[in-house]
Parts: sequence; structure tokens; C-alpha cells
Amino acid sequence: MCATYESLSKKQRQAEFTKVKSHFDSLKELGLKLNMARGKPGKEQLDLVSDILTVMVSPADCVSDGVDVRNYGELTGIPAAKRLFADILGCKPEECIIGGNASLTLMYDTISKAYTHGLLHSETPWSKLDKVKFLCPAPGYDRHFKITESFGAEMIVVPMTEAGPDMDLVEELVKDEAVKGMWCVPKYSNPDGIIYSDETIKRIANLKPAAKDFTLMWDNAYCVHEFDGDFVPFADIISLCREAGNPDMVWEFASTSKITFPGAGVSVMASSVENVAYMEKLLTVQTISYDKVNQLRHVKYLKDKAHTLALMKRHAEILRPKFQCVLRWLDQEIAPLGIATWQRPKGGYFVSVNTAPGLAKRTLALCKEAGVVMTGAGATFPYGKDPKDSNIRIAPSLPPVAELEQAMDVFCTCLKLAALEQA
Repeated sequence: MCATYESLSKKQRQAEFTKVKSHFDSLKELGLKLNMARGKPGKEQLDLVSDILTVMVSPADCVSDGVDVRNYGELTGIPAAKRLFADILGCKPEECIIGGNASLTLMYDTISKAYTHGLLHSETPWSKLDKVKFLCPAPGYDRHFKITESFGAEMIVVPMTEAGPDMDLVEELVKDEAVKGMWCVPKYSNPDGIIYSDETIKRIANLKPAAKDFTLMWDNAYCVHEFDGDFVPFADIISLCREAGNPDMVWEFASTSKITFPGAGVSVMASSVENVAYMEKLLTVQTISYDKVNQLRHVKYLKDKAHTLALMKRHAEILRPKFQCVLRWLDQEIAPLGIATWQRPKGGYFVSVNTAPGLAKRTLALCKEAGVVMTGAGATFPYGKDPKDSNIRIAPSLPPVAELEQAMDVFCTCLKLAALEQA
């Protein structure tokens, strides 16, 4: 059927409903158990990098720059790991703190320490303030929103545009001294897959917030994660903020979670030297050191930015057919019906679908009924509340292509059924 659902007569709509409902019932009978709830690398990707487990086999392999990584010390990370991440991010080694397996932990720690101790330019810990507000470009990453929500911050939605956050609104909102920061995923944003424009990044770096300790949480999670096309360079936000007179405004985060092993990777947080020194004093009370053996393992395996990008090309060969599968189903089954639009990302881990208003929850409930679990409706907005009930995040990376074909058949059928029910 090529006509849009809106253009169908009542009789045609009923006939289409009967047809789609019959197909839905047949899909339920398959007893599928498919999970597309998170952007997890698939087994083929994990197998691709499993030789990282054998790069350190003798005591001699455990020494780097004179540091025995099996022992205590080097709280902010071994020098070689700082050089590796500085090479990838475009910043300086002395601007890096190397953490454990998850950048999310470092993000949580940053917000937590803002509440318990205050940041470098805080006049008082955030917990002692009457109100703390945080800007949340949306649709966005649900775990970012959960962090700030867990500390009681008031989250303010900033709409995303094709160029990144709505900067006219951001520049107005930061005039409020209670606005203490903003979440950003600047490259292949989660879930839209948008790359912030140079103009947007410049405006962000040049913000003039009323709060002296306004903190830009710059989650560069997908900085080297192209799956379609060549590597897209990105600006060094730390240098840009410094040049704009905001040297301590930004904390940049990244990790190897989707480069090597998500459960056993290495993370980094980067900022001004002054910010790093301040954070080191707070971390000294928290831990003696992160896992330096794993840091060195990654240095030996990834080597440098060029070698890392070559590895990401191999990841791309695995991921590309999966994203092509998702887009093919959407183009063929949904596009002609006028019930949804979607982004066409060239990197990152998600496809963001915007249904007609009021269809997301019902579509995902039907998917679950047919054996396909996806990210919950509303998850991409603060407090889990999508004002239009329309955004759905598809994560194609985990299932093999054969399973993904089945899952997209289910998804497209459920979206059709939800739209016809509403009509």
C-alpha cells in the first residue's frame, strides 16, 4: 500500500488494519526473544578485539615509562594512556585523567563532587543551593538525565536541531545563575546521530553563563565511531573554551567501551590543567588508582589514533549492514505511509525515529508483545517524559543481521498497527 494512512477512506483503513493485525498475530506466534534495548556491540565485534587479552603475557610487559602498572600509584593514569587519549581527542596529556572501564562513572563523579564539595569555581557545594538547574538537549542520552535527576537537579529540555542544541535558547537560559551546566554528545548524538556544527560548537565555547561554575559535560562517546564513510574530525573543545576565556568550563569524556570491550575498557575525562589538579585532590580520598594494567593493555593494543581509526574501520564493516537493514525496512515499509520520520546517521550506535504524536508507547508495547524489547518510550527525554510520545531509539548493533530482519519486521508492523488503531 503506497497511500498515506491519513489519505485512506474508512473502509480502506479497516482493510489495512485487518491485514496488518493478521501479520502481527503471525509474528507473535514465532515466539521471538530479541533485545534491542541498548547500544551493545555484537559478538562479532567482541571477537574482533579479543586478541587484546594476549598483549601482556610477561612481567616485562607490565612496565611503562618506568611505572610498574601492577602496583599502587599514578592516580590520574599512566603517562602512556594520557598520551593515547590526548592523541585521539586532540587535547594535551596533562589535561587528561584516565579512569576505569566506564566514562559514565567519571560523569557521575563530576556531578557528585559538585554537590558534595563544589567544583573549582563554586562558591559553595551545589547541595547547599536552593535550586540547581541543568540543560538537557533532547532527545538525548537517558543515563545523563538519570545522573542529574538522582541529585535532584531541575532538568530543562533544550530542543535538538540539525546543527545541535537550540543555541538561541541555551544562550538565554544560561543567564540564570541557577543553571549549572549542560549535557552534550557533540558527535553522532545519542540517539539522533547529529554532529554539532562548527558554529554551534563555537557558540557553546563562547557561552557567558551567570554561574561561575557552569559546567559543560561534553560526552564525546562516539568521537571515532563512523560506520559509513571516512573519519570526521572534531574540534578540541578544551582549546576552544580556553581561547574564549572559559578555560575551566568544560569536562570532556570518552572511553574505549565500543572500541574494545564495553565491560573492560578504559575511560578518560579531560579539562584544563587547573581543573585536573582540583579533581585529583578530591579523587585522592576516593581511590588509590584505577586499573593501570588495563590502561597499559589498551595502550599496547590501540597504539595511537591512526591505529585506532584502522580498527574502527573493521568495526564499521560489521555495523554498516545492520544500520542499512534498519533504514531499508523504514524506507520500504514506513516512509510511504506518512506516520514517522527518522535520522540517517553515518556513525554512532542508534537510529532515532519520530513517529506521529502519540504512537511511541503503543508501538513499543506491541513490540514487546511480539517478543522484541527496545528502549522504553520517553527514555530519551528528562524524567522519561516525551511531550509528544513520539521518539523511539533503535539500537541495531547487538543482533545478527538475520535477527535484525525479524526485529524490524516486528517494529514496522507494530508502528503500522499503532497508527491504524489511533486513526
